[in-house]
Amino acid sequence: MKRNYRITAGLLAFVLTAFLIIFAAQTAQAQSSAPPKRVVGDYGYWSKYDAPAYGAAQIPFNKLTHINHAGVGFNPDGSLSVPAGFLEPALNQGMHAAGGKVLLLLGGDFTAIETDPAMLPVLVSNLWAFENENGYDGFDIDWEYPETTADHDAFISMLKALRQAFPSPTYTISVDVAPWGGGGYGFTDSVQYVDYLNIMMFDCAGPWTDDGQLNSPIIWDRSDPEPWECIPGGSAQQTMEIYLQGYHVPPAKLNLGMPFYGYYYTRINQLFGNCPNQDQGQNCNGSVLTENYGTFFKQRVNQKGWQTSYDQTAMVPYMLKTDGSNGFITYDDTFSTYTRTLYADWTSGLGGTFMWSLDADYDGKTQDLLDAMSAAALQQPMPKQ
Repeated sequence: MKRNYRITAGLLAFVLTAFLIIFAAQTAQAQSSAPPKRVVGDYGYWSKYDAPAYGAAQIPFNKLTHINHAGVGFNPDGSLSVPAGFLEPALNQGMHAAGGKVLLLLGGDFTAIETDPAMLPVLVSNLWAFENENGYDGFDIDWEYPETTADHDAFISMLKALRQAFPSPTYTISVDVAPWGGGGYGFTDSVQYVDYLNIMMFDCAGPWTDDGQLNSPIIWDRSDPEPWECIPGGSAQQTMEIYLQGYHVPPAKLNLGMPFYGYYYTRINQLFGNCPNQDQGQNCNGSVLTENYGTFFKQRVNQKGWQTSYDQTAMVPYMLKTDGSNGFITYDDTFSTYTRTLYADWTSGLGGTFMWSLDADYDGKTQDLLDAMSAAALQQPMPKQ
């Protein structure tokens, strides 16, 4: 498949610098026992019922260090909500055989901890029984988002209780965090209880914006006419500055997120183009579709009336219709995924990366984005497509 990369000198210089960093890291790693970078995959149990089906049989476990298994929540009384079909023994067995861990991606009624603190020990007890009965290795906490003082206190209490019951290094605890940070997380206190944070660096674009934003810029494009829709934390560069310099989180405790999905704006025909009725204070609403790379975007790269270009500052691709009609797509491809991983792991020295989600990359045969992400994390050349 032909790619229209049109790489500028600045972008090429960045990539060459990253390769030099990789070479130095390879030399250092050969002389030490430093662990590899984390490659964390979010996996929703429901994807095995999709078309194409994506389950344990499709997961290349050797390309991952951790899997966050999504679908379980908890109720106000501390009981767990486990959907039918959630448990998948082959998932845990396959990941353990590859030397990795499977974490329970946990959502639920977090504010219930505020109104009824007595439910927290009940929740922890139920989680202990579930994890040990089914062979899990910890938790990925997905609270979007703790904001108030009460949220902060409940968040810290929950992490402390989990850490006491599930000690490191036997169990891993991670937290999904907003790209702009936020006081509700209480990083000064909370970081001590977690193994790492997953920065959700995506969703700058979407139906909530009133123009065609880029979903997940690597570097912020200052030509964006409406930066307030995305910043603070509107790019990988900006969000890492927030966490490293603002909150002083150790880089080894950070994973940079990357999307295996994107957005299709059906009623604009240019990057940063305005959606209809923007002048009336309306956003893009129902005219923006969420699509996956493997089953939608991949089939349109310089095909089917679409042309791929690059925002040369943001270092991410986008698509427009070749005939100039309405259609703007913001997504990530193999090149931007590989570049983003290099930038996080080796240029910035983070502990690793994670993605949402594994199934979104799958076209029934290949997983191009995961291949690129894994190769960059392992200091290997970008795979040929």
